[in-house]
Amino acid sequence: MEYRPLVETGLARILREGCAQVKGRRVGLVTNHSAVNLHLDHAIDLLRQSPDFSLVALFGPEHGVRGSAQAGEEVGSDVDARTGLPAHSLFGSTHRPTADMLQGIECLIYDIQNYGVRYETYASTLLHCMRAAAEARLSFVVLDRPNPFGGAVTQGNMLEPGEESFVGAFPSTVRHGLTVGELASMMNDQLGLGLDLTVIPMRGWRRAMWYDQTGLPWIPLSPNMPTLTTLMLYPGACLLEGTNLSEGRGATIPFEVVGAPWLRSDALVGRLRSSNLQGVGFRATPFVPVFSKHAGQLCQGVQIHILDRDQLDAAALGVHLLAALRDLHPEEFAWRSPHEGSERLPIDLLAGSTRLRRQLDQGVAPERIIESWTPEIQSFREAREAYLRYE
Repeated sequence: MEYRPLVETGLARILREGCAQVKGRRVGLVTNHSAVNLHLDHAIDLLRQSPDFSLVALFGPEHGVRGSAQAGEEVGSDVDARTGLPAHSLFGSTHRPTADMLQGIECLIYDIQNYGVRYETYASTLLHCMRAAAEARLSFVVLDRPNPFGGAVTQGNMLEPGEESFVGAFPSTVRHGLTVGELASMMNDQLGLGLDLTVIPMRGWRRAMWYDQTGLPWIPLSPNMPTLTTLMLYPGACLLEGTNLSEGRGATIPFEVVGAPWLRSDALVGRLRSSNLQGVGFRATPFVPVFSKHAGQLCQGVQIHILDRDQLDAAALGVHLLAALRDLHPEEFAWRSPHEGSERLPIDLLAGSTRLRRQLDQGVAPERIIESWTPEIQSFREAREAYLRYE
């Protein structure tokens, strides 16, 4: 008896049911390694094998079409070795398809499993591709996939107007609770793109579902996002990318361990436990990153254990982490300097605002910072209502 998952993705549906906006047209596919079906066959191969699609080019986000590049590593355009198709990089000299890349293409299809978190470059690639397609008057089709966190909860502060970047391109809370198709619809409408957008919806997905409740196989979303547990902590631990502490890149469990050679790990554990954060526990543990910050050095660290994911507010956890680290290590702790070619601090790019950094520098209690987000979270929840496709 053939296994059937609870959820059928947009990829599965377009292959089975077709799509009038795509049939007979020359298609460019924006994709990466995460775009597989239930049997782990890739969208590239499936679309090429179908007589309904004329696949002529590939477009890859950060990490590349095949997901082989490390975080932040520029990827060059090339010919895809497996198919012979041109593989255009959208994480190198350009972040959006150029007119030359789109030459001869009549429709773009987007199929990438997104993080469900504001600070992810896949969502930025989505927006850049939508803008390019709108300007070129191309049809744009999104093959919908689940939000890994589910779609019922929104958490974290809003990105402020004027603070957009490739780390966060669209104003939303940190956890926005939207599927990629819902997010695309909201982007198209709220930003007035005027794009000929079609979303191929999933069947069977419900907003209360975590990814591991869908019956779909989990594909590591990037080299540093191996498991769903990693992703659950990412909205908080990722903020440490904006500091001189390791967020666990180069360790076996990135974003689940944080630390530095000078960290007083027992003191940090005590501070975090006293904060009475829901759904998580903490223990001291050393680790040695093999790359990234403090590579090859013994870091005194803290592992974050998820005890109840439904109670976890990882964005709030991130604020408590930063506040505790500043208090415990006023001499050692530092914000990372801007990346080459930028004047903005990485912490501000992640937070989508200078406000969080300024509040922490001024010693504002984390509870007050988190409480201040309540009106903007509610406002975003109301704004997104018009774009929700699933119950």
